[in-house]
Amino acid sequence: MKLFSREVAVLACVALTAAFTTKSSAQSKTQVPKNWQLLNYETDSVYGTNTEKAYKEILKGKKSTPVIVAVIDSGIDTLHEDLKGILWTNPGEIPGNGKDDDGNGYIDDIHGWNFLGAKDGSSLKEDSDEATREYYRYKNKYGDPDSTLDKNSKEYATWQALKQKIEKPSSQTKLQYKSMAKLQENVSKCENILKTYLNKEDFTVGQLDSIQTTNQDVLLARNFMTRLLKSTGDEPASFSEFKMEFDAYMGDLKRKAEATEVPPNQNREKIVGDKYDDIADTKYGNNDVMGKFGFHGTHVSGIIGALRNNGVGIDGVADNVRIMAVKAVPDGDERDKDVALAIRYAVDNGAQIINMSFGKPYSPHKDWVDEAVKYAQKKGVLLVHAAGNDGANNDSVPNYPNPDFADGSPRADNFITVGASSNGVGPDKVAGFSNYGKKTVDLFAPGVQIYSTIPGGNKYGSASGTSMAAPVVAGVAALVLSYYPELSARQLKYILEKSATPLPDGTKEVNKPGTQDERINFADLSISGGVVNTYEALKLAATIKGENVKKKQHKAKMKPVKKN
Repeated sequence: MKLFSREVAVLACVALTAAFTTKSSAQSKTQVPKNWQLLNYETDSVYGTNTEKAYKEILKGKKSTPVIVAVIDSGIDTLHEDLKGILWTNPGEIPGNGKDDDGNGYIDDIHGWNFLGAKDGSSLKEDSDEATREYYRYKNKYGDPDSTLDKNSKEYATWQALKQKIEKPSSQTKLQYKSMAKLQENVSKCENILKTYLNKEDFTVGQLDSIQTTNQDVLLARNFMTRLLKSTGDEPASFSEFKMEFDAYMGDLKRKAEATEVPPNQNREKIVGDKYDDIADTKYGNNDVMGKFGFHGTHVSGIIGALRNNGVGIDGVADNVRIMAVKAVPDGDERDKDVALAIRYAVDNGAQIINMSFGKPYSPHKDWVDEAVKYAQKKGVLLVHAAGNDGANNDSVPNYPNPDFADGSPRADNFITVGASSNGVGPDKVAGFSNYGKKTVDLFAPGVQIYSTIPGGNKYGSASGTSMAAPVVAGVAALVLSYYPELSARQLKYILEKSATPLPDGTKEVNKPGTQDERINFADLSISGGVVNTYEALKLAATIKGENVKKKQHKAKMKPVKKN
């Protein structure tokens, strides 16, 4: 029996190229250093952040104070060699005694809290997208919204947009998912054959090219997988990195295919069991901030502050941080309630910076999130948010959360939105997938093929997205704050924007994200018109008088970081 047909192999190359059009940015095959985001153009010929230069020329011999950075995400591998030494520890809790020792409402929240957790210790992995939830909410509330809603109302316009987004795409996606499921099955077969033959848990295109055998199954698997890996535009460093993106794509495709068939809240109700439409219902979840699903959050955390100069893995941007893990982002769209409570939890427990590498096009309870953003603003906490990966203009296409309050209050001055730039080696100077906005995106940061920590046994791998660009900025903010602790969140935002620099090789025009060949001035993609620059940010910070009053960080246990 054949493992796969030529038809499926052709489907693989065609479908995967389309599938990853918005996920990858075509880059040169020139070898780029794995820590390129920390480097600089003058010495390394990449569009880095001048971080290493800053350590050598500005920070050498200077002392810093620890900064608590909350990572609201999918969870963190708390056992990872490059992260376990920088985790925030709650001094008010006695580990494992099953009591809420500090009285904050969360039992044994040693390193943070899991708002996706169940009482039995399990966690929600998959949730629906917000558009699907809204589609069902309208149908449940109005019965037939087409006949019951005022045709001139804003709600009716929203309903029409939801129908267009859910009903027709769902039927089309079913066919696409069916075809792609065949591909997924063949990928799995080839993966097993190649791992067995190579006796490795992972492999690269180079290792596939070196296979010499007469075993036809192995040869077919090699040829199939080689074509597949090369068909995505960016050649992944390894199969595991490709599979991570492929599985995420398939999960998203499956959710869209089932949008009109599967009740959107059933997983939430079954596992978490909270009243998800009641913001007053706050005491839910568990303390398992690690779980089995923490790839994204682990990768983000490493970018911010993986232990520097410890002889293993990677170096984070900031050298004196404590990472607070707040788990609130499943596969699918995060809930407004979880986001609002996660922000408040982080603020109440001493976070000075919050990284939010997530987003969605609908926010039915934006008022809850807005109040949490205002709360963080009042407490002087900086929020760093990923712009999104749709190649869209955030000035005209909604992306949530954002700093624009629904009640008309002045825009939040503690909120930074980050687009993704590339390493500059290839033809694309910014990531083709990145959202942008002259009025809504503050600056850009490295977000293509960023190498960082991943869960499951001290592993490392690359990923791309504005999800990777945001923690670069959060790391720079933490680094600046650790050496200038009297700066306020408002001042930090000002410093990062004001010190952002144009593309270092003088490039003015770039490919407009989301298009094939349309050109646009890089300066028109964001408010600052630049890329975050650690060196320049520190220089500017030194000239600004801080306005923070020293606060007692009653929740933070600040132990010296031990280097291996």
